[in-house]
Amino acid sequence: MSALSQVRYKVRDALRRDRTFNHTIIESDAYLQGTHSVHPNELDVSHGPVLYLEDISVSFDGFQALNNLSLYIDDGELRCIIGPNGAGKTTMMDVITGKTHPDSGQVFFGQTMDLSQMAEHDIATAGIGRKFQKPTIFPEHSVWENLELAMKTDKGVWHSLFTVLSAEQKDRIEEVIEIIGLQALYFSKADLLSHGQKQWLEIGMLLMQDPRVLLVDEPVAGMTHQEMDRTAELLTSLAGKHSVVVVEHDMDFVRSIANQVTVLHEGSVLAEGTMEEVQNNQKVIEVYLGE
Repeated sequence: MSALSQVRYKVRDALRRDRTFNHTIIESDAYLQGTHSVHPNELDVSHGPVLYLEDISVSFDGFQALNNLSLYIDDGELRCIIGPNGAGKTTMMDVITGKTHPDSGQVFFGQTMDLSQMAEHDIATAGIGRKFQKPTIFPEHSVWENLELAMKTDKGVWHSLFTVLSAEQKDRIEEVIEIIGLQALYFSKADLLSHGQKQWLEIGMLLMQDPRVLLVDEPVAGMTHQEMDRTAELLTSLAGKHSVVVVEHDMDFVRSIANQVTVLHEGSVLAEGTMEEVQNNQKVIEVYLGE
């Protein structure tokens, strides 16, 4: 093991929740005594990572989709996840969002929220948003209406029929429209947008939910080069306020946005580091980049 690999191993080992168990006990006592600043149901990122996946294994009819996968995403970082087909990328996102329950291992949102014990809608409400490869929008509604429908509010029939948007809510829609770059298309039907614009609209719909983590699956598939450049700008602008996890196959796009890259292979982390480090990793070249 190289010196750099040894340092990474020590850092990853130190991040484990079971390595901070004593801190967690102290914090739990503080909750009971009323001296801790974070409520048990609030997101606690006091140790840095916002997502912990530790020793996660998932199998489907004998196929090992994830194999003791351990992955840590820091609060506010932009992380790119790459790997060949069947590496476990989609299953990893399914585990985080509660669509798939792991056979073993732990998945935590911050220090205290055990995602494996939460329903999908509760995970979304807690602050994890997921964008699938194919945009999920309301094609017959305008850009503005799509964002309004996605707003984090009471969705009851009575509330929807008789509640008027507040000035603060209108300001939030305006803010998100500006973030996704669709200011000139406020009242355009979503069905008339280009493929790239539909992708940005769906990202905007996720932003209306105020997520702490955004999981973005192959955002530039089918885009023009100009749309890809704009998507790169959008995702990098979101990092900091949000943690952004991007699963992507387009290596040119990954190079344009990546600070940290994780390579998955056969359900485990094969390599992790900067794009340059990953590109020069012989194992990565053999199983993925060499294709």
